[in-house]
Parts: sequence; structure tokens; C-alpha cells
Amino acid sequence: MHPSLRASALLLPLLLACAAAWAKSSDRNQDMIIDAGHQNGSYEGNSKIVLSKGVTVTQGSLDIRSNAGEIFMNNGEISRAVFTGKQVKLKQQMDDGSWMDATADRVEYDMATETITFIGNYTVKSPRGSNSGQKMVYNTKTGNMESGGDGTRVRTVIKPKSAQPQGAK
Repeated sequence: MHPSLRASALLLPLLLACAAAWAKSSDRNQDMIIDAGHQNGSYEGNSKIVLSKGVTVTQGSLDIRSNAGEIFMNNGEISRAVFTGKQVKLKQQMDDGSWMDATADRVEYDMATETITFIGNYTVKSPRGSNSGQKMVYNTKTGNMESGGDGTRVRTVIKPKSAQPQGAK
């Protein structure tokens, strides 16, 4: 199998799980396209695949853009993905038609804990409001979000219901 096709096949479960937090349901059934200037590593055993020179991942409305990425394998299965750059950009349409936009210096996804961690000057925006700070951990399974607590401040803006677009809850 061609290395880029194999990368797509292996990254699919990781990014689908990551996207589930905000995903437009139909995105999961779309082709995934991974584009990087360079790829190096092995998809076997306990290893790491390094993506560099600009990384773009798209699937349906999901769009991730970063300078670099790393995919960590554990017993031949994806266990973790890390995207880095000034700044990593993640955008996805939600089922209600609105858009979620996130930026951070580093975005980590851990398959075992099903958590996404935004690190360094992060901002997550949706029609409902925004959250920004230095670190946020979001559990895609439970919906629990934790930010701050590390001596830095967190800023959350919740728009009044009258200012939210129709369909945003």
C-alpha cells in the first residue's frame, strides 16, 4: 500500500474520534485527505510518524492546518497525535450548521483517554461564545472541559441566547 494511503487509513480512526467532539455527523463518511511536505516513520509496532513542511488534514467540513504533526503508534495502533505550529488551526461545521474554530500552538489528541488538549495561546470559538487561555483539556466522551488551574487566567465569553444564531444551543 502506498505510504500516503496507509497514513490516511491509520489516521482516520484518530481524527474521527477527535472530530466527534464537534463533528458534523456526515463528515465521518467522507474521504480523508492528508497532505504534508514530508513524512517519515513506521506504522508498525511502537513507533512514531513525523509529518512536516506544512500539514493539512481535511474530511468533510473538518479542516486541520499545522506546521508539523506526529502520530504515535502503540502495538501497531494509533495511540496519540500531536499537531504543532504558530498556530495550529482547526475548523469544523457542527450538525446545527454553525462553525467551531480553534487555534493553539499545540493540539494533542490521546486515543486512550479520548481527550483533546489545546496548549499555548488557544482560543475555541463557536456561535455560542468562546474560551481562551494557555491550556484546555476537552474530553470528547463526557464533554467535560477543564482550563486554567496552572496559574494562568482563562477567559470565557457566553453570548446571550438572543445573540446566538437559530439552532445554536
